Amino acid sequence: MAGDNAVVLSGTGLLDDVVTSLTADGWNVVLPSRRHNPIAARKAGPGRAFWVEAQWERPRDLVRRVERALPGPAGLLVAWVHESYRRSVLGAIESLLATGAPVVEVRASAGVLTSAADATLAAHPTQLVLLGTASERDPSRALSLPEISAAVLDAVRRARRGGPPSLHQVGQRRPVRS
Repeated sequence: MAGDNAVVLSGTGLLDDVVTSLTADGWNVVLPSRRHNPIAARKAGPGRAFWVEAQWERPRDLVRRVERALPGPAGLLVAWVHESYRRSVLGAIESLLATGAPVVEVRASAGVLTSAADATLAAHPTQLVLLGTASERDPSRALSLPEISAAVLDAVRRARRGGPPSLHQVGQRRPVRS
């Protein structure tokens, strides 16, 4: 069933909290990345995580490798992909998504986004998570990985509940100094 399969695209280990949550809820999660992700070896619940070696520079090869590991169409995509690869990687992986499968797209705040209509995959309801450069708790430091993970997990929950496409700012943008 598509609702039980997900693809999480990110740097190795960056979204392990999301993967742990999904596998605990019974999802099978495919994790394409350059380096091995040890979370794939741990049993975190009724679901499983599967790591596949893949590189953003080769989106068609990435899709072939993910497709071999994916038990069926993906009912969810979580993507935190560098801006220079985002369009090619997400465009290629879209062929593996179930019709109308939700997407959680994480982006750096460098781009100007005004609404969820700025999502890369227009055919899929998308929760856009826009990362600020500074923590809301302490503006003198960058966002921490736990802060980012909590925001992405919140967006995943909204996506799984069928929430409407939306844009979520996490952290603050640091002012530009001249």
